[in-house]
Amino acid sequence: MDKDNDKTQLSQLYREHSGAIVARLIRVCGGDFGLAEEAMQEAFSAALSQWPVQGTPEHPRAWLARAAQHKAIDRLRRQSRYEAPHHEHDAADLAAASSDDSVPELRMSSFDAGVDDYLRLIFTCCHPALNTEAQVALTLRTLCGLTTEEIARAFLVESSTLAQRLVRAKNKIKVAKIPYEVPERAQLAERLDAVLSVVYLVFSEGYAATGGDELLRAELCGEALRLGRLLVRLLPERGEPWTLLALMLLHDSRRAARQTEQGELVLLEEQDRSLWNREQIAEGVACLERGLTLGESSPYALQAAIAALHAQAGSAAETDWAQIAALYASLAARTHNAVVALNHAVAVAMAEGPERGLSMLDGLAAEPTLASYHLFYAARADLLRRCGRLRQAADDYATALRLVGNEPERRYLERRLSQLQGQLDA
Repeated sequence: MDKDNDKTQLSQLYREHSGAIVARLIRVCGGDFGLAEEAMQEAFSAALSQWPVQGTPEHPRAWLARAAQHKAIDRLRRQSRYEAPHHEHDAADLAAASSDDSVPELRMSSFDAGVDDYLRLIFTCCHPALNTEAQVALTLRTLCGLTTEEIARAFLVESSTLAQRLVRAKNKIKVAKIPYEVPERAQLAERLDAVLSVVYLVFSEGYAATGGDELLRAELCGEALRLGRLLVRLLPERGEPWTLLALMLLHDSRRAARQTEQGELVLLEEQDRSLWNREQIAEGVACLERGLTLGESSPYALQAAIAALHAQAGSAAETDWAQIAALYASLAARTHNAVVALNHAVAVAMAEGPERGLSMLDGLAAEPTLASYHLFYAARADLLRRCGRLRQAADDYATALRLVGNEPERRYLERRLSQLQGQLDA
């Protein structure tokens, strides 16, 4: 067997299934994140050494899950020799789980019944004892298998900073003995905002990957939509899950048109709208309306309303940019977020002209979170190009290229810069 091919296959399996394996292991390991992650990592390492020699198993995910269980059993048994007797029970329970497909249930709240391991893991990671950034980062790392570097790019922070947050969060869960469960209904409010943020960041990473060779990661989009539907089912009386699900459905409805068959990026205004998923658009609009009837007015509702205006426009020329700009203005006032302010400026440029948008972008130039954000420079470059200021546009495209992490986006920016250089040289 080709070891490079096996490594590529294992990398894909890690992306798609490590979260599910860890979520299951955490439950049967009594909520021990460290033990579960170490056992999962050891299973993948074993596969990397064994599969090239023995051949890839018929059911690789099942092989990895079973191997991870055995690694966890070994660790628990070693611990039980030196630590409290309850480790012996953990090892015995995990051994029983590895003998068939059953999984012993830990003690859980009455509200926890019927909720799968993924949802338990999210609510554990989003415990109020952790700060919000640590909650989101830990869930993305543990549940979705994102690398520390990818999460750091999503947060616009240094990888070392993000790594420290992850270590502190795991230690906090262990020391505070945070339970691996969905909380009782009365406790949900204090964790729901962070849970929704996690789900949306999972979706965002799938819809516009921060790094790598692919523009899209469909498995993450699908996972976020599944989690969004679970939250709606779990909390049907709350408007926030409905509007978040609406936002994700409306964005995801455009996924098939966002890239060519060769994987190249296609901007919104250039997309073939016949490829948009009309069933998802209808469902998304219905979810938005449901959330609004429940009195929902959070940032998710505003973003979903913007997405609905895009989705319902018959063509790029028919887009109601004035209304979109007004919604972004409301969103910016609510969130005080620099990226939202950037989007507001772009919408104003589309509604009132590029010079007006450029003026707003100039006012954002000192924002520290935008200094390393490639889309800020790409947006400014596009507006400068439309104003005929080609040399400045080329400089900003070059800056965006230095900062971008996603290869399809990189190729798009290279094409734009090449076109401008051709005009400048003519």
